[in-house]
Amino acid sequence: MDKNDLLPIGELARRTGLAVSAIRFYEDKGLIQAFRTMGNQRRFLRSDVRRLSFILIAQKLGLGLTEIEAELSKLPQGRTPSLSDWQRISRSMRSAIDEKIRLLTLTRTKLDECIGCGCLSLQRCALYNRDDRAGTAGTGPRFVLD
Repeated sequence: MDKNDLLPIGELARRTGLAVSAIRFYEDKGLIQAFRTMGNQRRFLRSDVRRLSFILIAQKLGLGLTEIEAELSKLPQGRTPSLSDWQRISRSMRSAIDEKIRLLTLTRTKLDECIGCGCLSLQRCALYNRDDRAGTAGTGPRFVLD
């Protein structure tokens, strides 16, 4: 590995817009891997710019670190991921993203229905609390949107 392929942590932070502490956090979680110099300084592969960018995008899409870690584990270590590597990840994430879109759309629709009725009362709402079937099971959430 050529030392020109390695970036100090400050340069990686500058290129990704992340704080150094965030990069260390992702390193601690095993999402990226640092190499150490003779002086024990961290150095990262140039390809980690893309890995960190993927992490940020995936988090904005609502994926958790466990899901992100599972997807990143499919990428090659020690080389920049290719277009086909990223396409493979995109295909594997598509169903999870589609499910999140479905749930958000359903949530928006139910919210429109609830606000649309005008009663603004969960106790009297004919749409949300009809016959209070869940009330017999106790307080708190009882159902996942379906």
